[in-house]
Amino acid sequence: MGSRSRARQVAAALGFVGLLLAALGAVMIVMVPSIIKQQVLKNVRIDPSSLSFNMWKEIPVPFYLSVYFFDVINPNEILQGQKPQVRERGPYVYREFRHKSNITFNDNDTVSFLEYRSYQFQPHKSRGLESDYIVIPNILVLSASVMMEDRPMSLKLIMTFAFSALGERAFVNRTVGEIMWGYEDPLIHLINKYFPNMFPFKGKFGLFAELNNSDSGLFTVFTGVKDFSRIHLVDKWNGLSKVNFWHSDQCNMINGTSGQMWAPFMTPESSLEFYSPEACRSMKLIYKEQGVFEGIPTFRFVAPNTLFANGSVYPPNEGFCPCMESGIQNVSTCRFNAPLFLSHPHFYNADPVLAEAVSGLHPNTEEHSLFLDIHPVTGIPMNCSVKLQLSLYIKSVKGIGVPRMPRASPAWPLSQTSFPAPTPHFFRTLSADSPPVPKSEPSHLPLPHACHTLHTPQYMFSRVHMYADTLRDGAAAEGTWGES
Repeated sequence: MGSRSRARQVAAALGFVGLLLAALGAVMIVMVPSIIKQQVLKNVRIDPSSLSFNMWKEIPVPFYLSVYFFDVINPNEILQGQKPQVRERGPYVYREFRHKSNITFNDNDTVSFLEYRSYQFQPHKSRGLESDYIVIPNILVLSASVMMEDRPMSLKLIMTFAFSALGERAFVNRTVGEIMWGYEDPLIHLINKYFPNMFPFKGKFGLFAELNNSDSGLFTVFTGVKDFSRIHLVDKWNGLSKVNFWHSDQCNMINGTSGQMWAPFMTPESSLEFYSPEACRSMKLIYKEQGVFEGIPTFRFVAPNTLFANGSVYPPNEGFCPCMESGIQNVSTCRFNAPLFLSHPHFYNADPVLAEAVSGLHPNTEEHSLFLDIHPVTGIPMNCSVKLQLSLYIKSVKGIGVPRMPRASPAWPLSQTSFPAPTPHFFRTLSADSPPVPKSEPSHLPLPHACHTLHTPQYMFSRVHMYADTLRDGAAAEGTWGES
């Protein structure tokens, strides 16, 4: 894209903060601090008359989601007990469209809304096509096997027969489009018939199948019109003031904002907290340092080392257990009991044994850390990179007739998401007529990690929607705001 077009994008990206500063800057020199504060509060609250309302309602600049897949290099050897080897492929970039609907202002200084999202593939920004083939673990088979561990032996025998009759394998060779948006699998129909409500999929099975053209639940947040101290804080999500996924009141609390804007007038003592429906929990980021983005001062907030620590390392996280190695959080209770774990990409900041168990993982701060850069005066995100990975735990289950279980490996990187997308790399694409991969039993494999990053004064969404045996399990996604 030419320099003029890029300049227009940057200008659009800096829209709100620039507009707000332009509206206030001319008089800031002569105005007393209290008047300045009143003007800022007036223009960042959720009110149709505020300067930020249209930005809050609909993202004003392009937003991109870049997906990276972990391609399994040695599926046959894994079934013989060798160490898994993967390579990261991508990015496969999607333009993400978000808009709020059903906006309802309530009498208690709150506003309720649904936010819808849809995705369009951007081949000119991608390193590959949706027709590329990727070898990934068969999430349906492997997760279903683990979920059957405590079921009667008769049901396990039925599952074994089903795997054989349907020709299910431990690994599948599917196109990017199929993995993302779904493909027909007879196992889904069988599971829905005999084990209704085990999985949320009723038709095709895909990592993002349930995300496209969907909403993230009904949020009710405080507008800040009557009570500035609660501006942007979540009052309820889907009518709930707390969730019931976890084993402690603290872990079940819905804290912070919906991840779009925060209270203005931040200090280094401030923290950033938001509730993520996809992660089924609230997350808190801590202040790290001051910075500048496109000439605008920012505060950088990062994830503490304890964000995904297990209960033995960080006792307040005991409510998220049962836990395994530190650095991965068990999210099975909010993902229909599928053996899923949430972490940073490549098991960054996790127990080293996790990344060492799979060849091809290279955790590092620059590519896999999580941060948000916030304009401290307005509380608006200027630049962010919220990267998360979902992993699938796989192990041998007695009574399930799948080929011999591979050597235990703590996680398997299937995919990751992040904003902005890292430098793309070329990877060899498996041909469509590659020989089928033999079946295998479940083991512990990291799925995908996802992350949203926004550049410029928009608002950030840390959405990691991964379904038990699908997403965040072999695909990596990453997003950027207004970049070309």
